[in-house]
Amino acid sequence: MPTTQQDNTEGSMNVLQLDAAGTPQQWLDFDKAAYYLTSGKVAWSVGEPFTVLRGGVNAVTGMQSTLALPPIVAIRGEAHASRAYRPLSCERPRLFKRDRFTCAYCATVYRESELTADHVIPESRGGEWSWANLVSACSSCNGLKANRTPEEAGMPLVYVPYTPNVHEAFILEKRRILADQMDYLIQGVPSHSRLRN
Repeated sequence: MPTTQQDNTEGSMNVLQLDAAGTPQQWLDFDKAAYYLTSGKVAWSVGEPFTVLRGGVNAVTGMQSTLALPPIVAIRGEAHASRAYRPLSCERPRLFKRDRFTCAYCATVYRESELTADHVIPESRGGEWSWANLVSACSSCNGLKANRTPEEAGMPLVYVPYTPNVHEAFILEKRRILADQMDYLIQGVPSHSRLRN
């Protein structure tokens, strides 16, 4: 495999790997994507190439080898069949992104640093740290709700917490997503998801 030099210097860009059925599997670094492409393991790809890898110079022709990477590749074979999806761990930055940085009680949009993770059913009363029991809340609303349920506090939720599906998880875990990748992933996001707004 050629050594890789990127025309695109954005280190956080990756290729989205799918299985042959089109289910997202993982984010690939450029070297792994190049391996799949050059070894004939790519069943199909989506999107226009977004970067070109440059390798060594052919001793006979004097030409440098190049490989254009598409933003999405589907890998063929049973070894790359769809793996059982493990839900993405619920961490504050992902929670805030799922909730569009919007307080679940006052519906105001805040900066990430101004938000807290609030247990809908309070932790002291058995509420878990989970996607289905956490919402984003501003400090003021979180303090006002205190150790009560939204009903007890008279503070109804403006949106319902939920566990992201596999397509949403891939959006939530990555900061830099190419347009072709986002277009593909958003097709698998449920209509109720706030990521569609």
